[in-house]
Amino acid sequence: MIATDFAVITAYDPIIAKMERYIIKSAKHHDPVAHALLNTIPGIGRILSLVILYEIENIKRFPRVQDFASYSRLVKCVKESNGKKYGASGKKIGNAHLKWAFSEAAALFLKGNEQGKRYRDRLIKKHGKAKSLSILAHRMGRAVYFILKNKKPFDQDKFLGL
Repeated sequence: MIATDFAVITAYDPIIAKMERYIIKSAKHHDPVAHALLNTIPGIGRILSLVILYEIENIKRFPRVQDFASYSRLVKCVKESNGKKYGASGKKIGNAHLKWAFSEAAALFLKGNEQGKRYRDRLIKKHGKAKSLSILAHRMGRAVYFILKNKKPFDQDKFLGL
């Protein structure tokens, strides 16, 4: 059984590598500037940049950063009527793939990034461990919006408020 699994993995590795090269080549052809800008963000590599790039399609379709954050499932939907809030609902509204990508990017942003870890420690003290990662993912989403909108690379000092 284990030898068979290893043989399958060995057989698919070159096929997957070839597919990845083709997809990256296609992405560079479709929107090379956006692809390069996404790769300037620590934590966003080849796969996450492609997921974000193709799930967003065109950043111009979001007039405000709030619209983008909502579409990316980075904020909760609020039930309210006549100015009264009745809790949250609509957990499945928006794009689940973007939510996943930004959550992964937030976790990978912290790997080997001492400034990022210190920033998260401050968030943990204020909001708790789980909420701190959600806040970091939301900030990542906002940063991606402005990076793609303004066509400027990622600035970690500005992102962390240093």
